[in-house]
Amino acid sequence: MLNNKKVVVVLPAYNAALTLEKTYLEIPMDVVDEVVLVDDASKDDTVDVGHKLGIKHIVRHDANKGYGGNQKSCYNKALELGADIVIMVHPDYQYTPKLILAMSSIIANDVYPAVFGSRILGKGALKGGMPMYKYIFNRMLTFTQNILLGQKLSEYHTGYRAFSAEVLRNINYMANNDDFVFDNEMVSQVFMKGYDIAEVTCPTKYFEGASSINFKRSSIYGLGVLRVSLQHRLHKWGLIKAKIY
Repeated sequence: MLNNKKVVVVLPAYNAALTLEKTYLEIPMDVVDEVVLVDDASKDDTVDVGHKLGIKHIVRHDANKGYGGNQKSCYNKALELGADIVIMVHPDYQYTPKLILAMSSIIANDVYPAVFGSRILGKGALKGGMPMYKYIFNRMLTFTQNILLGQKLSEYHTGYRAFSAEVLRNINYMANNDDFVFDNEMVSQVFMKGYDIAEVTCPTKYFEGASSINFKRSSIYGLGVLRVSLQHRLHKWGLIKAKIY
């Protein structure tokens, strides 16, 4: 615990058997109270590895629900366990769990209610091997999103995120898409509710085995992001009433 606040780490997994142990062993268990592994109908031994590591809270989807659907199960379980702070870490070892203490402390000390690990602050993205087209794509989307949402985040597309339980309870994340655009719908909801998001510099690793989406899916994701951002602005202006808010 930090400041008497319960810290729960959630691991949204899909075919993470080869990297789950590395990720889990870097989690600072002197700070983290519970770890939740949600397996999205993996085709490998992700669940078996989780059991061998002693992870007590394992949720397994019988059918693949998508990245967003996986996160819904993660947050639901964390809140069910009485979490005050929930941190999502991808178990593909692309992000280091060593930042959990820093991110948790920001929330535990009531500085910010949400914290993102940014690959763009500093030189983490390109140094860690992010493909150049993805870097450019990331920067262009983030620039557009900042304009439409009226914010100044360095990155909207990180998978390393920490939220207070209050934030999770006050946004309707269950209404979000079950695919990758879930992340950006969630950011939009957080800002729409008037919460601020802090960022910490985060190194990243791109390697064979780390999860990544191809160019076609990246393009579909990008269009979804633009849709969410435009929807946010139109809702803010009162021109539409979007169901996710």
